[in-house]
Amino acid sequence: MADLKPQVTLYTDGACSGNPGPGGWGAVLIYGKHEKELSGFEADTTNQRMELCAAIRGLDSLKKPCQVRLCSDSAYLINAFTQGWILNWQKNGWLNAKKEPVRNEDLWRQLMAHARIHQIEWIKVKGHSSNPLNDRCDALARAAIEAQR
Repeated sequence: MADLKPQVTLYTDGACSGNPGPGGWGAVLIYGKHEKELSGFEADTTNQRMELCAAIRGLDSLKKPCQVRLCSDSAYLINAFTQGWILNWQKNGWLNAKKEPVRNEDLWRQLMAHARIHQIEWIKVKGHSSNPLNDRCDALARAAIEAQR
């Protein structure tokens, strides 16, 4: 019988004060009864980079291959995987549909590396709609920015 991978739920969110500007990200990992909160700050970034960083840092914290339910309010992040954008970008030499370089290629490559290790279900959640875990990630991201002021 095949080994079952641990099942983890990961909520992520990014925030920026100005776009570009100071940014923060937050993540909440849930494994069984255990919860872990992560957050971080970048001095000069964009909201989209912070959304991707939140997912990367959450996945970075996993110690072994897992089944991950990754929940984010970022259509940019979720659609890249669920609608095949990332595969098209890769196939087209990291050019988008307008034949321009894909923004944040460095972060997309990191996410693809995680997707090869973990079995990830990419789930779009509605932002700012009283989802307690999404709201918590937003608060972590904003607190990371405020802590640097």
